[in-house]
Amino acid sequence: MLKRAGLAFSVHSYDYDPDADSIGLQAAQALGEPPERVLKTLMAAVDGKPVCVIVPSDREVSMKKLAAAFGGKSAQMMKPADAERITGYKVGGISPFGQKRRAPTAIEASALAHELVFINAGQRGLQVRLAPQAARDILQAISAPLVSG
Repeated sequence: MLKRAGLAFSVHSYDYDPDADSIGLQAAQALGEPPERVLKTLMAAVDGKPVCVIVPSDREVSMKKLAAAFGGKSAQMMKPADAERITGYKVGGISPFGQKRRAPTAIEASALAHELVFINAGQRGLQVRLAPQAARDILQAISAPLVSG
């Protein structure tokens, strides 16, 4: 998807730890990057409809802000099995790019302040580094404040 769009990106692998308390934080540590530049991809539901959410790995999604970003009343995290079925990726390797069934996507507004960020490349232990604005544009994502606090 990124190659077809002609985006500048690089691929980075790391040793994935399936037992890590936080997969995103473990990825940041393994890559030697600050956690706010390593973004995690989560699947949620707003008013029962699937959405994809991209936030810094050291932050938690505010369900209230997520619902508001999509003009909905309520939001909840998707069950891992549902996320895998919809995206075609395994949890820990879910990427916003090339999902089986593309879901509307939102990216945390503060992530756009970075020159480059890391986003899961669709496999556990694999990340792509690219400009967050390029990711937002290719995904036709909305940017909004999505994290708690």
